[in-house]
Amino acid sequence: MRHISFLILFTVVVCVGFVAQQTTTPYQFPELRFFPPMSSSAENPVSNEGALLGRYLFYDPVLSRDSSISCASCHKQEFAFTDGGKKFSKGIDGELMKRNTMPLFNLAWYSNFFWDGRAASIETQVFQPVSAHNEMDLDWKLAAIRISRNPFYKKQFETVFGNQKIDSVLIAFAIAQFERTLISYRSKYDGMTQRKAFFTHDEAEGFVIANDMTKGDCLHCHTTDGNALGTTGKFSNNGLDKILPLDGGRGAITGKQQEWGQFKIPSLRNVALTAPYMHDGRFATLREVIDFYSEGVHAGKNVDSKMTAAKNGGVHLTAIEKEQLLAFLLTLTDSAFISDERFSNPWK
Repeated sequence: MRHISFLILFTVVVCVGFVAQQTTTPYQFPELRFFPPMSSSAENPVSNEGALLGRYLFYDPVLSRDSSISCASCHKQEFAFTDGGKKFSKGIDGELMKRNTMPLFNLAWYSNFFWDGRAASIETQVFQPVSAHNEMDLDWKLAAIRISRNPFYKKQFETVFGNQKIDSVLIAFAIAQFERTLISYRSKYDGMTQRKAFFTHDEAEGFVIANDMTKGDCLHCHTTDGNALGTTGKFSNNGLDKILPLDGGRGAITGKQQEWGQFKIPSLRNVALTAPYMHDGRFATLREVIDFYSEGVHAGKNVDSKMTAAKNGGVHLTAIEKEQLLAFLLTLTDSAFISDERFSNPWK
């Protein structure tokens, strides 16, 4: 009799959990052209309700030690989710980060995160800034307790995840769902690829320069002709320094000497919004970046072999070519993305 009662109780619990999870609606991602296939997470599929929950958490300072900063404090929508011109973001105690804040968009296509690629999934990436002592500095167990005791969040989590206990994994899952919806695909450049917009003469010339191996030679790392991501998503030492830097980047993670000084290749999308540039924010403007690749590259140890012009100090563009390249880069700004209410602060 006891076994029968347990079986009935187990069946009820399972059914309740199943019903709760059926209250979610699968998120409809936009139809995209010229993008590679998007990776999806079978373990953490995106729903409308899950993305909304993650959005609340992304903008909520409750995930910091003293509830003073949120994820959005350093990732601002109007700057393509970077920190708005700051070389280094400040942590909870005002301590400066050691690397420039990376943008957050089109993350669903990436297989690694952070400048050094130390996180292999969006979910793993979420875990680190919350618990990092120089960032949000909150123990994840305390984070789960705070969220569990909040009636609003308790209801939201039940809607998205059923009767599962709220813990760090579910919190990270929710934020990751929101971050997967941050897709930038509505720039003038995108309109051009769909024949809904047209480049000016200088913009068109700049596009050619970017993808001409005898000119800008950007295409090996920043894809705008083969696909629309604006990056291969790989790592590169792009000749910033004459000698190997103290910050080993990818090499410090893998322990491979040949990868020392390599950093994740950022997307050219929204590049006009994401200053300053490089992992250490050394360049304040796009013109400085273009000047660097034109005549400031160092052919030091571990420099990417695809940068064939490094031995000559750069690709040596003319003044007109530089302006045309800049004109093209500005077409990659996605004004719809940075003003999309689906990604804005839901607490306002």
